[in-house]
Amino acid sequence: MAKQQFEAESKRLLDMMINSIYSKREVFLRELISNASDAIDKMYYRALTDESITFNQSDYYIRIDVDKEKRQLTVSDTGVGMTKDELESNLGIIAKSGSLAFKNENEIKDGHDIIGQFGVGFYAAFMVADEVSVKSKALGDSQAYLWHSEGADGYSIESCDKETIGTDITLTIKQSEDDDDFDQFLDPHQLQTIVKKYSDFIRYPIKMEVSEQRLKEGSEDDYETVIEDKTINSMVPIWKKNKAELTDEDYHQFYNEKHYGFDQPLEYIHVSVDGNVRYQAILYIPESAPYNYYSAEYEKGLELYSNGVLIMNKAPELLPDYFSFVKGLVDSEDLSLNISREMLQHDRQLKLIEKNLVKKIKQELTKMLRNEREKYEKFYQAFGRQLKYGVYSDFGQNKETLKDLLLFYSSTEEKLVTLAEYVERMKEEQPFIYYATGETNARIERLPQTEIVKDKGYEILYFTDDIDEFAIKMLAEYEGKSFKSVSSGDLGLEDDDKDEEQSVSETDQAIFDKMKDILSNKVSDVRRSKRLKTHPVCLSNEGDISIEMEKVLSMMPDNQGIQADKVLEINTNHEIFQSVKAAFETDQDKVESYTNILYNQALLIEGLPVEDPISYTNDVWKVMK
Repeated sequence: MAKQQFEAESKRLLDMMINSIYSKREVFLRELISNASDAIDKMYYRALTDESITFNQSDYYIRIDVDKEKRQLTVSDTGVGMTKDELESNLGIIAKSGSLAFKNENEIKDGHDIIGQFGVGFYAAFMVADEVSVKSKALGDSQAYLWHSEGADGYSIESCDKETIGTDITLTIKQSEDDDDFDQFLDPHQLQTIVKKYSDFIRYPIKMEVSEQRLKEGSEDDYETVIEDKTINSMVPIWKKNKAELTDEDYHQFYNEKHYGFDQPLEYIHVSVDGNVRYQAILYIPESAPYNYYSAEYEKGLELYSNGVLIMNKAPELLPDYFSFVKGLVDSEDLSLNISREMLQHDRQLKLIEKNLVKKIKQELTKMLRNEREKYEKFYQAFGRQLKYGVYSDFGQNKETLKDLLLFYSSTEEKLVTLAEYVERMKEEQPFIYYATGETNARIERLPQTEIVKDKGYEILYFTDDIDEFAIKMLAEYEGKSFKSVSSGDLGLEDDDKDEEQSVSETDQAIFDKMKDILSNKVSDVRRSKRLKTHPVCLSNEGDISIEMEKVLSMMPDNQGIQADKVLEINTNHEIFQSVKAAFETDQDKVESYTNILYNQALLIEGLPVEDPISYTNDVWKVMK
């Protein structure tokens, strides 16, 4: 029969199909299996309206056969089949979807949704095949037909022999050359792997001859190759089963089978929603972070299925960054996909799913925090940093979602506490939620700036992560109480100490002015400290940038020299200041040495580097001499 030409637009689309629409060649098998499943679905719907058709589930299946000698791969189904006109219409015009038309005509709503909504999946076969033949016999048609094409040049349709209703699609696989390994698509084991990856949960059996090595009967070490016809897909996915039928072991086994991690999940969430958007999801909260979690290489996202068919390994749109540690999958029939079904269109349904998943994840974490504190703290050690990034990022849009999930070490409890627990313990007259920053809890414990706050009996939160203070600055307040660093210029405690305060003497002020002049641009002021009790000196800061934030910003590649507005505070009751005072009367050079030493000691207390170690040691020698 004469070859017929694809339409001009179809030729161009076929070229795109072969070269650019799909990112992985192996998805051709997913597309052919999905089409086969659609064909059986259509038979099911015909049976609902035609009493002469008996639909016995066991009679319907999909088969994969391999002929390595002929380099042929065949995907067969026992579905509704296609007439000559349907072959012409569905396969002669690329992007003409028979499945979509069937769905629209029959207003399918009960869960047997048709996958092939674009009419291009079939042509993915040309990514791996030089020739494609489609032999089909339609329900109610006495004649079978063969559609054949070698690509964009066109196709032919002719009569053929086929006894059973259904469709056989035979691909003549291309020869492998250079880096193109087409032979893998003739390897039964590789084909099984592809089926398990993309089509494991197709609702009909996918059958295939599988070879296995078995011990010969009566032998202990003599093996033989046995070929058996096996169903290679699971068919019923765990997320579509009734939760009451499943055990913790079932969920944990699925976590391991999907290779979500080498650990065990702390918790799992099984969601089934049938509302404005229909979807099922199984989510896992892992026990530990992957080795690359806090790096640019980590790729977040849930697996996305459409009616049991894997569409994307990682769909980042389904999770916000602050919950990127969550593993699992979503299966929805209502999402808008792009033409290759490998990427999502950004639509309202997608946003609804993400919003609902965020709500479910927060509920699970909150329940864990309240009822299984030890387990939550284990989770928080692995992923708490990410929650704090979430508070800080996106201009604080997520702080209401995350603030009650945060934990910090405390000066009085010596353990991780929530902000709610801190506020509940606050003294009636306490004006702020106080915090201190440092590399470790032990270093913070010894900070001079904490003395007066501790003397008041006020609890201090310990911030040891570089993100902590940035997150708290974005949070700003909790339950109406503002946050205040113990290094802040104004601790809100001065009114309590009015009776103890004395005005600064002219001599002391002259010393402070002299010290400020010596330190020039290093500090914005030198003043008497109201917070120091036993230590001689410390640094405090004024303005929005703290000393700890300056340290973090200085380590960033795009650092623009942002610095904290530092104040050198002097304890005028300390004996060291008396030495400074004596030197001020007799030896101005020694005042300079004392000033530099005190400033550098304040830097060291803050974990900041001494700017000139040689000058520092020279100053120490001068005062020692």
